[in-house]
Amino acid sequence: MAESTVLRPKTAKALRRRRRELARAIGPEGVLVVPAAHEVTRNRDVHYPFRQSSDFAWLTGFPEPDAVAVLAPKHKDGELVLFCRPKDPEREVWDGHRFGTEGAVEHFGADAAHPLSELEEKLPELLADRKRVHYPLGLDADFDLKVMGWLRAVRAQARKGVSAPTELVSSDTLLHERRLIKEKGELTTMRRAASISAAAHRRLMQTCRPGLREQQLEATFLHACAEQGARFQAYPPIVGGGSNACVLHYIDNAAVLADGDLVLVDAGCELDGYASDITRTFPVSGRFSAPQRTLYELVLAAQRAAIAAVKPGKRWNAPHKAALKVLTRGLVDLGFIEGSREDVPQLIKDEKYKPFYMHRTGHWLGMDVHDVGAYKQNGKWRALEPGMVMTVEPGLYVAPVAEVPAEYRGIGIRIEDDVLVTEDGHEVLSRDVPKDVDAIERLMAGAPEAAGAGAGARARVSPARAGASEET
Repeated sequence: MAESTVLRPKTAKALRRRRRELARAIGPEGVLVVPAAHEVTRNRDVHYPFRQSSDFAWLTGFPEPDAVAVLAPKHKDGELVLFCRPKDPEREVWDGHRFGTEGAVEHFGADAAHPLSELEEKLPELLADRKRVHYPLGLDADFDLKVMGWLRAVRAQARKGVSAPTELVSSDTLLHERRLIKEKGELTTMRRAASISAAAHRRLMQTCRPGLREQQLEATFLHACAEQGARFQAYPPIVGGGSNACVLHYIDNAAVLADGDLVLVDAGCELDGYASDITRTFPVSGRFSAPQRTLYELVLAAQRAAIAAVKPGKRWNAPHKAALKVLTRGLVDLGFIEGSREDVPQLIKDEKYKPFYMHRTGHWLGMDVHDVGAYKQNGKWRALEPGMVMTVEPGLYVAPVAEVPAEYRGIGIRIEDDVLVTEDGHEVLSRDVPKDVDAIERLMAGAPEAAGAGAGARARVSPARAGASEET
């Protein structure tokens, strides 16, 4: 078996702690049912690389497809029951090691495990005499039908005195609010993922030159991550040169990089199931033109203001509001939108910035690149808490046909970092990629010592200092 598929002791301990907490939250009247991901066919008998469901991985650590986990507090057979593929020596010759039911217990801490062939028989037994079922309601129509079938099987035993669940509850709140606050071990992995991606971004700056294709930068990024142990990406890399950077989710990555253009690279590796998400924009030839520098420094100022707003107690929307204020003021100064600085609050309310900045300033980050967790609670933007990880990624996108001076047309810029909310401020996990204009130009000119303002330092910021800079 692959060493990476067996749980480390600290991971196993964390999983046991999560299950105990969930069992208390569910109570003896409830049961949690979580399915694993399925293999997905790419073409004929070839599959896409398998990636486990994040909820299932967070709960069990079990790496194989098609399994089902049941957490049934106080059940006589044990609280965690796994249904999984059995050992199959013939298939293992072709596809590799399977843990089977024995491995599910021995290596992943299940109290009991059964082959998938027994799912229809035994799952109703686990639902019997429970009041409510927590499961990912509405996520998979086929799984919804299976749950309905299991409930009918329990109801059929009513004359035997068996009661069936009467409540179906989405498991999202139960699982996702817990996943939103990252544990110590999760943060260790996310720091490492961000560090790997940061090094890969630096390599792109060092190797970029006119005449390369976007896909060559993509290939360099993938290689740099894989070299450091991160084989997979958290999402398809975006490498957009010139006006391609104005396409927010551009993934063609096939154009030739031209002298005088900027290139926007939005890429981040996935490490042990956890995502990183970093964007840098830099000049293909190594030096910013005056118009490029003007727009870039406006976006950088907006990002610094947004990161400064990341601290416990601040609302989720605070970084976005801070970025919008800086960007809108800058767009007024440039003459891109009509008005004066005094008009900025109304211009923001009227969304006059939208032709140049059409997305929000960040999202949760964790096992998924757009991670789980509610952004609002009781109709209000939620307060930030220590342990939350978010991206901060303002941008400006000036379409080639925009009614602005010609020298600004076709410029797309985004600057994105991964930011952890700490007890007294924040920590920029992706701090090791330069983003100051001068630092980028020095690195691209061959000065490795420019590899990131504060590289190697602990980028933690207290509320007292957060207004000045996000880095230490």
